[in-house]
Amino acid sequence: MMPMMGMQPQIILLKEGTDTSQGKPQLISNINACMAVVDTVRTTLGPRGMDKLIHGDKGVTISNDGATIMKLLDIVHPAAKSLVDVSLAQDAEVGDGTTSVVILAGEFLKEAKPFIEEGVHPRSLIKSFRQAAVLAVQRLKDQAISLEEKSMEEKKDLLKKCAMTTLNSKLVSGEKEFFAQMVVDAVSKLDPSTLDLKMIGIKKVQGGGLRDSFLVDGVAFKKTFSYAGFEQQPKSFTNPKILVLNIELELKAEKENAEIRLDDPAKYQSIVDAEWNIIYDKLAKCVASGANIVLSRLAIGDLATQYFADRNIFCAGRVETGDMERVTKATGAKVQTTVNNLDPAVLGTCARFEERQVGAERYNLFTGCPEARTATLVLRGGSEQFIDEADRSLHDAIMIVRRALKHAQVVPGGGAIEMELSKYLSEYSLQFTNKASSQLFIKAYAKALEVIPRQLCNNAGFDATDVLNKLRQKHALADGSGKNFGVDVNTGGVCDTFEAFVWEPALVKINAIQAATEAACLILSVDETVRNPKSEVPDAASGAAAQAAITGAGGRGRGRGAMRGRGMRR
Repeated sequence: MMPMMGMQPQIILLKEGTDTSQGKPQLISNINACMAVVDTVRTTLGPRGMDKLIHGDKGVTISNDGATIMKLLDIVHPAAKSLVDVSLAQDAEVGDGTTSVVILAGEFLKEAKPFIEEGVHPRSLIKSFRQAAVLAVQRLKDQAISLEEKSMEEKKDLLKKCAMTTLNSKLVSGEKEFFAQMVVDAVSKLDPSTLDLKMIGIKKVQGGGLRDSFLVDGVAFKKTFSYAGFEQQPKSFTNPKILVLNIELELKAEKENAEIRLDDPAKYQSIVDAEWNIIYDKLAKCVASGANIVLSRLAIGDLATQYFADRNIFCAGRVETGDMERVTKATGAKVQTTVNNLDPAVLGTCARFEERQVGAERYNLFTGCPEARTATLVLRGGSEQFIDEADRSLHDAIMIVRRALKHAQVVPGGGAIEMELSKYLSEYSLQFTNKASSQLFIKAYAKALEVIPRQLCNNAGFDATDVLNKLRQKHALADGSGKNFGVDVNTGGVCDTFEAFVWEPALVKINAIQAATEAACLILSVDETVRNPKSEVPDAASGAAAQAAITGAGGRGRGRGAMRGRGMRR
């Protein structure tokens, strides 16, 4: 087997300072790499978290959303990439808690590091960590408070509080009440059986303030590209009939195989007329259907636009697929691929259609839809980055409200549930007296859970040691009256976060603990990194050439430099 040279794994983007690629040093190196990633997002946790400005190929992004930051970081280290995956998985599954899951995974590894250095076998740690995770999730489920029996009005109020907790840590926290209400109203419009997120449209319009944002009970989309005659079309309707098409209504210049041979020049006109007659026939059928609004996924040309304008019909072509889907769901219209035999049953309707000026853009709004299982949020704000971050914040809030509706169980936030689980696991660990030292490992896991309240304090500028001592004292009370106490980020003390309505869906925490534990166990189970030699050589045509390039020998001077030279000459 070839000796592996230059095989040191990188820490994030740097090659220096890493260990050999095997055994204990490799494991320590992986843990250090993960810690470096965690330190990047650590300060973004919680309502007082800081934002990150990431400058990349796609421009500037300002965000404190864990998943967004992890996605934009160009991480090279293979072990550290698993933290990116775990954060994106949390985002896809639950939508929030993306920073928490990365910090927890990092803390589990940090607690495991001293044991690894002292020669403990990673498998012992993995076994204990997995055992602790199962216990923690079970305990969390027992502590969760169900909202199932509440009336719809009470539920909406409780969901609003969940959304406000999520928005607390975002850039839009100043208007959290305004947006939380908007998010709950939007999610409440969805079909309760599916709660399909595609049915909530978010449109971003620069200009104005955050308070100028509004919720459309139906569908809104930006005015599409318009042709001559557009301004003559009516801009509002009451109870219109809506025809949705997937065909082009314009004259197309033939590009391929458009050769026609004529023996009589007089016939030329009849060929031109045939083409015009076809499109006029299509337009006449659209009008005959009784539709007041014609929408199409494909282009509606200037001839059709003018034709419809003359007959007081509004039309829009090249409507985006997502918007089209929402229109059909909301109005009950069926997408047509032909205009022949149009049945009135395929037309949709809504209470009101209007074209409204929003900032510098014009928007088409369909409101009061009979089948309304859809809503559109129109976001306003100063800069592009600000609106993008508001969009990401609302996505998290929407996911949280959706999850809380599906699984109506909440736990106290502000680090309260982590402290309670930490206390429970510490007590549980004392029952182990065996030589395998499960006691120490479960205790280490319990201690790692305290990272969430500690980081909340650090990010808010409070004395973490002082606050954690108070929390430990509250959670240690025998009567269990202190189990809901967490960090009060407003005063720097502790408070009953359940009473203060700092709530989080239990699902977020369960998923975060399970995902973080799995990520930590995965990294602990790796003791060697093997890099494929071929990946080192851009132009390697064969394994032999790759080997020659790696070792710098063989092939008479056709090492890496030679191959690169050949590549450049081509």
